[in-house]
Amino acid sequence: MSDNIQYKQAEALWQEAYEHQISGEFGQAIRLYKESIAVFPTAEAYTFLAWTLSMLGRYEEAIELCQEAITLDPELGNPYNDIGAYLIELKRFDEALPWLQMACEAPRYEARHYPLMNIGRIFHERGDYRQAIIYYNKALELEPFYQPALWAKQILWGRLN
Repeated sequence: MSDNIQYKQAEALWQEAYEHQISGEFGQAIRLYKESIAVFPTAEAYTFLAWTLSMLGRYEEAIELCQEAITLDPELGNPYNDIGAYLIELKRFDEALPWLQMACEAPRYEARHYPLMNIGRIFHERGDYRQAIIYYNKALELEPFYQPALWAKQILWGRLN
């Protein structure tokens, strides 16, 4: 079987897994992401499998899978951001920052407002509200209607004024 055919099969499995994931059918999604990886490993399948596991609170496993994704495609920004987000959930803020900074610099990443928002979350958690607002504003420069950044900024403005 050629790589192209395997890739297309893996991609179809990945898409089906994603549909199950967004429907809340996590067990089915996990199974299909793993099938996709078995057919043709991609950074996307590893990253989305990790995301599904994180929804179940399995952050350490999710971090390991994102590291596998980075090994396959170090230019994809999603797994860097996701590692940072999972480390935030684990309250490991110092470890999260370098991953989020790498996400901001990744050549292949369309959602750069996510790591900026996550860096803002770290400053927010640490009580450095002014610095948090700076990062929320940076996220909003890239995605002006990104609701989580707007809400977080409004909460902090209320605390500062």
